[in-house]
Amino acid sequence: MSSGRAASGSRPIPRWLAPSIVLGAVILDQLTKAWVVASLSDGPLSIIGADVELHLTRNSGGAFSLFTNATVVLALLAIGLSVFLVRAVQRARDRLTVIALSLVLGGALGNLMDRLTRSPGFLRGEVVDYIRVGSFPSFNVADSCITIGAILLIIAAFREPATTTTDNHPA
Repeated sequence: MSSGRAASGSRPIPRWLAPSIVLGAVILDQLTKAWVVASLSDGPLSIIGADVELHLTRNSGGAFSLFTNATVVLALLAIGLSVFLVRAVQRARDRLTVIALSLVLGGALGNLMDRLTRSPGFLRGEVVDYIRVGSFPSFNVADSCITIGAILLIIAAFREPATTTTDNHPA
């Protein structure tokens, strides 16, 4: 997904980095969801009392259960976002940006897989959420990847660009 080029003055970005992150995020997300669906249908698993639990829930909406009646629209938006993110990863020249965009893409694809393959049907599937911390809405590995990727994008936007040197002006 990444062209392997990097900004001047930095190491090249390995071609395998973005696809590995995306694939790893999707696989980890789908494996944990399969385990949760198979193991937690009878009730939650307490990690730290009632404050941190693995608790199976299904979300037909978006983040924080918003837009619950717009599952098809959310699925189509996720497809469009995924296409945009693939192109953004391909154009990224900074390692941190590639990592961040790859995490967001992997998370988007993980949740999109639920919308495509889970009940009640194609483009209407409900996303499996299962991590519950206090009163915060339940989330999953894909959601975590999206959040971490977004934080890394913010960090990348505020860091200083790499300095370059030329033969005429030593650094």
